Order: sequence, then C-alpha cells, then structure tokens
Amino acid sequence: MKETGPSETQNEKQTDLHRTLVEESNDVATIIDTEGTITYVSPAVTRVLGYDPEELVGNTGYEFVHPDDRERNADAVEAVLETPDEPQTVEVRFKHADGSWCWIEATMRNRLDDDVIDGILLNSREITERKNRERELRELAGEYEALLNNAEDAIFFIDVDASDHDITFEFDRLSPAYERQTGLTTEEVRGETPRDVFGEQAGAELEANYHRCVKSREPISYQEELRVNEEARIWQTNLAPVLTDGDVTRLVGITRNVTDRVERERQLRRQKERLDEFASVISHDLRNPLNVAQARATLLDEQTESEHLDPLVQSLDRMEAIVMDTLTLARQGETIDETETVSLTDLVGKCWGTVDADAATLEIADEMTFQGDRDRLRHVFENLFRNAIEHGGTDVTVRVGRVDEDTIYVEDDGSGIPAKRRAEVFEPGHSSTSGGTGFGLTIVKRIVEAHGWTVSVTDEPEDGARFEFVMSQ
Repeated sequence: MKETGPSETQNEKQTDLHRTLVEESNDVATIIDTEGTITYVSPAVTRVLGYDPEELVGNTGYEFVHPDDRERNADAVEAVLETPDEPQTVEVRFKHADGSWCWIEATMRNRLDDDVIDGILLNSREITERKNRERELRELAGEYEALLNNAEDAIFFIDVDASDHDITFEFDRLSPAYERQTGLTTEEVRGETPRDVFGEQAGAELEANYHRCVKSREPISYQEELRVNEEARIWQTNLAPVLTDGDVTRLVGITRNVTDRVERERQLRRQKERLDEFASVISHDLRNPLNVAQARATLLDEQTESEHLDPLVQSLDRMEAIVMDTLTLARQGETIDETETVSLTDLVGKCWGTVDADAATLEIADEMTFQGDRDRLRHVFENLFRNAIEHGGTDVTVRVGRVDEDTIYVEDDGSGIPAKRRAEVFEPGHSSTSGGTGFGLTIVKRIVEAHGWTVSVTDEPEDGARFEFVMSQ
C-alpha cells in the first residue's frame, strides 16, 4: 500500500479549503468560454439568483442579461479578451429564477492560459440594494437641485473645519437666488471665509452666528444687517447644522431680503410715536383748556342771560365730542394682540345701555360667541347704535344677529344709506347730520380692521342701513 506523503496531504487540504470557500462565498464564481457559454458556476448562485448550477451550465450567459445591458456586457468580454492582463468590471441586470431582474456587479479576468480554468472567470455579487440607494440618491439630488435652482429665498452652504483650537468657516456654494440678490457667485466665494468676502467687521458678525449654530448643534434664526453692493440690506436668516459622525461639518443657510419690510415697520413705529404724541397733545393740552371753557360757560349761563350762550355751549360740546372721537381713532385702531371669548348678547346689551335710545328699540335676533377685544368692540356697537338713532329717528328699531358662524350684522329700519354713498361713509369727517363729528363710522372700520375683520354696508334691508362684519379671513 502506497503511503500518502506530506505534500499530497497539504495539497488535498488546500483543495478542500478552496472548494469550501467557493461553496460558502456570497459571490458567484462563473466561467465562460470565448463565446459566452457558461462552463461552470459556483453553488452560491442558488442563494443569490435562485438557480441550480446545472440550470445555467451550457447556456449562453447573455440570455439571462437584460436586453438593455447586453451590449455593455459584451463590450466588457471583448475588452478582457483583447487585454488579458486588465480585469473588467461591469454592472448589469440579470434575470432571477423567479423572473424578476436584479443588479449584479461582475469582475471579469482572462484565465484562458490557466489549464484548470481555461476561460473567462467572473466573480459576481448582487448589488440591487446598492443600485436602489443610488437611484434614490439621484432622485434626491435632482429634487435638491430643482429646489436650489428655483427657490426665491437665497441659500448658501458653509463648510466647517474644526480643529482643536479653532473653527474655520468657508463658503462652498450659493444658490442662483443668492447670486442674483447679492451679485456674488459661487466661483468667487468658494473656499473663502466670511471675512474674506464681506470684510473684517461684517465677516466677524457673520461668523459669530455660525459659531452659535455649531455650539448649539440646532437650527437658529436671526436677523442681520449686511451691506451688499453698497446698499444696506437686512436679512432674515435660518441656519441649520449638518452633522457627520456626530460632528458639525457643514452649515446650510436660507436667507431672505427683508429690507423693505423692516423699513416699513420702522416707518410705522415712527408714525405710531408721532400719533401717540398727537394723542397726548389732544388729551392734555387741548382738553384741559376746553374743560375750563365749558366750566366758565356754565357759570356764565348761571349769572347772565344771552342769546349767544347756547350756541357757545353747543360748540364747546361739539369740540369735546370731536376730541373724544379723535382720541378713540388714535388709540383704538392698533392691531389686536390678545382676545377673549365675547357673548354677542351680553356685549350688545351693555352697549345699548350707554346710548340715549329714547323710544328706539333693540332686537337681538341670535346669540353667538366669538373672539375679540371686548373694550374696543364696545366702541363699534355704541357708534353704530348712535348712528342709527341719529339717522333713523328716536323711534328707530335696531336689530343685531348673525348671518353665519363668521358674520355678524347690525341693521335698522331708518332712512338707509344711498348706494352711491356707501363707499364714503367710513371716511374720516364724513357725516350727513349737522351735529355729527364724522368720525363714528371711521372708528368702527378701524377697530374692525384691527381685529383682522372686514366691515361693509350691504343692500339689505329694503329700508334702513345694514352693516356686516366678516370675522374669517
């Protein structure tokens, strides 16, 4: 009996090892001849593609490749035949045993000179998930580019380079909107720091916000002033950090030019300050001497008789009414910040009690509640009730109700308002009675608009006037 030598035993072990690796590998080993016919396929093909090796051996591999990928696959085979020392890698769709298509990546090597292989060796792995991720990334990239190129707000990207002692910020990319609004371009600023682009002082202010975002590791929002093209610009900026492996590596900023809005706000504040000064002058510097004149006129009326006293007292009383209405206009037309639940019945009842109604009648057709500023709304209903009595007579009937959940009406059966004059009744100083100040309905409109509502004069009823308030916008 022939004894087995050490070298033969070692060779058998290596052969067994190679066989085990081939059988257990997730990669599929395939051998094809120069015509593309499969001469060998490893057992891994069953796990990866669902075939028994015997089903593929003897068939042309191109038959299982997607028609759109066959030319690319053939080009790779031709290349590896022409340059035997250079492997070729190709990605194609291969038909799974269940009929579906899956992506595989095949690396081809020319082994025609190998007596054992005698063909082209392919090592293939299934990459369907990777290709799906790549497709999703391409779609996301396309959406990202579309957003970047079409967004009206300016977008910028900052690279963050953090060392042990300092953080460096460098511009990477600007959106087309950013370039249009600032005149800067990506080519000009890429790799530059904010100080390089905007100067030492402005750049330092920008970097202070960037440091704040990096430190908080959360999005921040702020308003900044930045001079661009020799013009003062005010920007509302939202800045968000991008984290890679737990570190902030990038900042994405979305900024909007709010110069016009801020300037309007500043102008409105200045106007409000002047209006407050005006109201203060009326409230103190004018009302005080007016009250003195009224008191003296009353004393004079008690001490003497004159045909001029009644017109004098009436004129002073009218001046007081104008002062009161002017103060109401100045103070009650501001935007409503806080509201409360208001009962229509309760509000209307209290307002009617402050009006000299004589023989006039109030009818409340509906009950409802809504959100509003109760004190300011009292001016609305009191002025409408006085307006109805002044124009409709002392025996006028006033009705209050709702059209729907968002609309309230106040109407009377008086003389009404001609259609051609309805657009004028809310203008300051407009009055159809000799004793009116002309501010009553202006006050109504200002307070209604301060609530975010609208008011209008409608065609109903046939006789009298009807005002409607729409509370939803």
